[in-house]
Amino acid sequence: MAHADNRGKAAGQPGVDLLVVGGGVMGLWTALHAARSGRSVTLVEKRRIGSGASGGVLGALMAHLPDRWNAKKGFQFEALVSLEAEIAALEAETGLSAGYRRSGRLIPLPKPHNRDLALRTANEALSVWQTPDRSFAFEVLDTAPVPGWPAPAVMAHGVVYDHLAARLAPRALVSALKAALGQRANVTIREGVGVVSLDPDAAIARLDDGTDLSFGYCVLAAGVEAFDLLASFSQPVARPFGSAVKGQAALLRASVDPALPVIFADGLYVVPHEDGLVAVGSTSENDFAEPYGTDGLLDALIDRARLTAPVLADAPVVERWAGLRPRAIGREPMVGRHPDHARISLMAGGFKVSFGIAHRLARQVLNEIEGGTLDVPPSFAVAAHFEEARRL
Repeated sequence: MAHADNRGKAAGQPGVDLLVVGGGVMGLWTALHAARSGRSVTLVEKRRIGSGASGGVLGALMAHLPDRWNAKKGFQFEALVSLEAEIAALEAETGLSAGYRRSGRLIPLPKPHNRDLALRTANEALSVWQTPDRSFAFEVLDTAPVPGWPAPAVMAHGVVYDHLAARLAPRALVSALKAALGQRANVTIREGVGVVSLDPDAAIARLDDGTDLSFGYCVLAAGVEAFDLLASFSQPVARPFGSAVKGQAALLRASVDPALPVIFADGLYVVPHEDGLVAVGSTSENDFAEPYGTDGLLDALIDRARLTAPVLADAPVVERWAGLRPRAIGREPMVGRHPDHARISLMAGGFKVSFGIAHRLARQVLNEIEGGTLDVPPSFAVAAHFEEARRL
């Protein structure tokens, strides 16, 4: 269905039905779903597509543990399950691979209480990690499915084998999404052009090349930069809407089967990819001097990865990466319509979960724009984040 919503279009100004600000996975999925529905879409990215946190190297897609089930965990579970078909359709449409594989996850159990908790959690998974035609096991094993992955020394009390987890190649997914948008006549991508300010009442975006762009609706998905843009046209609040969290990661080259599960051990991710590459990460730094520099914190992670998976002991590091991830004040993604400006919606604050749920969040945000409901966990709603930001 084509859309012809020209509200906010001033005389003599170029206009677009939907303006998407930000070229990471949150913005790309939003633009693609909107374009598929027939909307005219302009996506603007201050630097280049995927230049922010979406251009990293890790790509682990892992669910929250199935204990203490709630709306947030249910939403993420359904998103992770549906992502498989979404990526298959994207790959068929573009002929590009996103590096996706439902390879599973291994969680070493170094202490007795870790195993006790895992056994209880495995029982919970039997009831909640289910779809009408599929179930996903959460097994507790005495030994690793593949010897040395992970090392026996780090799993003295066994290992969890989570069959729901998956991985993808972040840059490959970004490239496929960009290619899908580039095939559509109703999409314009403008890289190297940022939004200086938004006027929600007039529905005009001032761009940093000095031009104005009017829009019917705008979805703000600009990563860390979304928080300052949001503050610029919102009522004053006591605390910032979000912050930047630095992450560091690395790519190693090793003779590792790309079908091996992801290893997740006390904040350490070891993620086998295609072409003999293994990603290691990532730090979560709230205080940092160099946003895009790597340092000893990454060295320590690499050392831990080599001990956890001895096959990586002599694997050369082929890339060191650092970037800023957006964490909203409520810690969950911030999605949906702005409470005071009906033409502005948010797709912000994805932090570590964007790759697994962005496609589903985008559909919900667009459904709300169409006049439907926003079916997301209450903690994701923009209003919940505004309430948190108002607290002294």
